[in-house]
Amino acid sequence: MRIREEIEQWEDKYLSPYASKSMNSKGRDVAEEECDIRPVYQRDRDRILHSNSFRRLKDKTQVFLAPEGDHYRTRLTHTLEVSQNARTIAKALRLNEDLTEAIALGHDIGHTPFGHAGERALARVCPGGFEHNVQSVRVVEVLEKRGAGLNLTWEVRDGIRNHKTKGMPSTLEGRIVRYSDKIAYIHHDMDDAIRGRILCEEDIPKELRNTLGDTTTKRFDCFTHDIIRNSADKNDICMSDEISQAMSELRQFMFDNVYTNPKVKSEEVKAERLVEFLYEHFLHNHEKLPEEYMVLVNERGTSLERAVCDYVSSMSDRYAVAVFNDMFLPSSWKEM
Repeated sequence: MRIREEIEQWEDKYLSPYASKSMNSKGRDVAEEECDIRPVYQRDRDRILHSNSFRRLKDKTQVFLAPEGDHYRTRLTHTLEVSQNARTIAKALRLNEDLTEAIALGHDIGHTPFGHAGERALARVCPGGFEHNVQSVRVVEVLEKRGAGLNLTWEVRDGIRNHKTKGMPSTLEGRIVRYSDKIAYIHHDMDDAIRGRILCEEDIPKELRNTLGDTTTKRFDCFTHDIIRNSADKNDICMSDEISQAMSELRQFMFDNVYTNPKVKSEEVKAERLVEFLYEHFLHNHEKLPEEYMVLVNERGTSLERAVCDYVSSMSDRYAVAVFNDMFLPSSWKEM
């Protein structure tokens, strides 16, 4: 079967000259036989999708901690929305959709329980700090498959590592994900905030609604179209100055009114303390760590502090609470 080769030839013929072609990948850290059906980036996408870390995202907080309702976003639904928007942009610009999707699906795979509250807690207590984008790369390189990692291509790992605002991916596909991440969380966090009656549409400054649209859907559409218009036939992914400035102002509005809102964040201090308790407990009782994390320490030279951080950051919200309850609550209280 020559399906992979035929797909690679199609990419070379029809994708933009600025696209990352599968046949030109810088490759994997460990060489392996090519799949006869899937090009390298499609194969990476599948590996991420089938990983344990990806599945745990379904029970990790996006913004609203333990919300009352079924329709609030989790870290998994955020990831899927980033992927959907990123693929739309990549397809319109004739860039590599498989690479774009792989980066999008993996960009938050190393995120902590309880969203950024958990990230702040681990950043304080773990020597060397903690950043979820760096941890996401560590997950796919070292931690998945009981220490074997996923052996992803260089381009996918580069896009995951550099998806935050301060980063700059080497590929246009990675830069699409970097924008799509912001578009997604501004869009769905505002939608969730309106659902949770944290704010209403009329709270958004009138000039921003005039520029971007007067609904979350219209603003999402505005951002997406602006990127496509301004990036077509360019070796860059960019927005117009007007929309880029409006996006920055809307993002600041969200920080001022949602992300730091006492009603939203009132429970986060408890979540941070819980994560710190777990870290300190396993640091001083490392014999209770799962075997795969002690292997990192005993056989691969990982510091105990980093291994504990790896374990705690991997937990889902529900599992972190369950472990905390098991360690710190008397048995009779658990049934009260």
